[in-house]
Amino acid sequence: MILMRHAETVFNVVYGATRRDPGVHDPSLTADGHAQAHHAAAALGATSIRRVIASPYRRTLQTADIIARALGVPVAVEPLIRERAAFACDIGTPKSKLARDWSAYEFHHLDEVWWADIEEPERSLQERCRRFCANIARMPDWPHIAVITHWGVIKALTGLRVKNCEGVRFDPTAPVPDGNPCIVVSPGDTC
Repeated sequence: MILMRHAETVFNVVYGATRRDPGVHDPSLTADGHAQAHHAAAALGATSIRRVIASPYRRTLQTADIIARALGVPVAVEPLIRERAAFACDIGTPKSKLARDWSAYEFHHLDEVWWADIEEPERSLQERCRRFCANIARMPDWPHIAVITHWGVIKALTGLRVKNCEGVRFDPTAPVPDGNPCIVVSPGDTC
């Protein structure tokens, strides 16, 4: 499968330049972010992606929506791959509003407030990532899935620090010595 970080948001722009949290909750993509997502969709068109799984944050849903529409594949929303709560951008949008704004997607499995209300410990992120890997490894089509997620999730799963809309090929079935059931197969599939 391919793990991909969401496209650029205003948080990414401001934090990247200043290393300060701009205080934006659940930010949307910038114009450059939309362009990145369209470029990613074109790059993924050469792969065998049959569906997309996305975190419930707006930035991942927007990225996933652009990619899925271009590829003609469905999107599933998965809260296990949400970002580790550490900044204002990690305060999400309530389920009821997401369901109104993204009526084509299913949100019934989310709590109304599905994100952490305090800074999430690293071990909690690791546990969520392990559960996600265990769940996805049981899916027979996992080699044909694109997962639109976050920097922290991809780092927790692979140890890699990826840029916005950068993808990493990934095998959720292969164990590694630390007990994490996921390894990077071929890093650097940049979109």
